[in-house]
Amino acid sequence: MQDRDKLTALTVNMGLVCNVILAVLKTSIGILGFSPALLADGVNSTSDAVYYIVVKIFMKQAKKPADKEHPHGHRQLESIAAVVVGAFILTTGIAIFLESINKVYALFTRVEIGQSASALALMIAIGTFVLKLGLYYYTKKSAQKTHNPTLRALANDHLNDIMAAVAVIVGITMGRMGYLWMDPAAGAVVAIYIIKTGVEIIMQSSSELMDRVPDARFSREIRDVTLLVEGVKGIQELGIHRVGPYYTLTMAISVSGDISIDEGHEISHRVEESLLQHFDNGLRDVHIHYQPHETGKATIQGATTK
Repeated sequence: MQDRDKLTALTVNMGLVCNVILAVLKTSIGILGFSPALLADGVNSTSDAVYYIVVKIFMKQAKKPADKEHPHGHRQLESIAAVVVGAFILTTGIAIFLESINKVYALFTRVEIGQSASALALMIAIGTFVLKLGLYYYTKKSAQKTHNPTLRALANDHLNDIMAAVAVIVGITMGRMGYLWMDPAAGAVVAIYIIKTGVEIIMQSSSELMDRVPDARFSREIRDVTLLVEGVKGIQELGIHRVGPYYTLTMAISVSGDISIDEGHEISHRVEESLLQHFDNGLRDVHIHYQPHETGKATIQGATTK
């Protein structure tokens, strides 16, 4: 867990520093370089910097050990932080979209006279694309190593920023060719990617907080490992509860009704050891109950959450 937390902290800090630099550059150059698209992307980076700070606070709290009020620890804060990230992204996207559409309308109705963006604005947009591409692959790799939903959300946001940078590059280029409305229109395209990413992050993280049942393959694998243990006749109940990157299991197995209590405990212990050994990086706690096997009673095929 210490290595996992260090990698998480490093990834978050790297993203924070980069977003602060990008926010300052894109916002200032977007204003001085007459590029609504780059300015919109600068607002997005400013929002990124703010929620990275929020993420750092949540990640620090998530490392707190278990206590009486939170016997499974505080790792669920990782999913909560991901929801916060998604909310920030969604709100920013809506604001940028509305502002960009108003800008396009003003140019078409000649309420406002446009001006092509500077070459420096285009260079900043290209630099953003390159930097965000590197951050995306690094954060994605870190998320795969740590199984941290917050890092997964941040990786998705970096991907969103890559798409946004492409839209900004196209918008600025077309604007410099005389199609001035394309610059703010690119800002609206940026906003659509931002909104899409925010919704996806909120939906995925919320399902984790609501104890969504893992995929069928995971449940079948648990069942297969358990039924290989000598003495197990079947599985009658299986509860799966997610706590941060780990799962806890509560299982009721059926055993022969003519064995002693000690023998039943021994079978339960072997099941617990087999599962913890097989899922060494996925399970945190396993609680096994046993009951007499009833002939003809079906063994469960799936899993429920508790």
